[in-house]
Amino acid sequence: MSMGPALTTTSYAILGLLSVRPWSTYELAQQMDRSLGRIWPRAQSKLYEEPKKLVRHGLAEATREAVGRRPRTVYSITAEGRRALADWLPEPSAGPVLESEQLLKVFFADSGTRADTLATLRGARAWAEERNQDNAATARAHLAGEAPFPERAAQTLLVGRFLTDYYRLVGTWAEWATAIVEQWPEDPADAAPDPEELAEVLRRASWSATDRA
Repeated sequence: MSMGPALTTTSYAILGLLSVRPWSTYELAQQMDRSLGRIWPRAQSKLYEEPKKLVRHGLAEATREAVGRRPRTVYSITAEGRRALADWLPEPSAGPVLESEQLLKVFFADSGTRADTLATLRGARAWAEERNQDNAATARAHLAGEAPFPERAAQTLLVGRFLTDYYRLVGTWAEWATAIVEQWPEDPADAAPDPEELAEVLRRASWSATDRA
């Protein structure tokens, strides 16, 4: 008998959440947004079928519960699901996929004005600051022992450091780019690159072990 569509990375993300504790479908969608939304964003409409798929594959089980007068379905991981999650972890993984409307607008800045690009860069800086405020709040909660699932703090630390450095990168880059664009002519199509900055990009690109050897 067919078990339906094959498992995807999102399937394993849901399975990973179920390894922490049982959840209802609504709770899973909320937790995906809260804890995984910054590293694996998915529309909530796409998440509601995933637990059912895991049940069909024998990796999760569904239990009906009553909340007041309203029934709900709670999903929990099975022993087979834990084995599947453990088997998935060492498999080769795809690298990050960068998607940024702000970078896209900067890339095509020569079709607009200098003011347009400066506004985009201000937005990038504001985005980084806003995201990092939430990130810092999470770090403070862990230090105070008030974060949810403190038993997973070691794993959360690794991802939190990545996000911290990423938001800092965006903020620092936006400041650097703003200083450069402020020196551009009003028409960005007439702008010329600074040779020293090009050399600095090359220097920064030579960070790998191969280049250091």
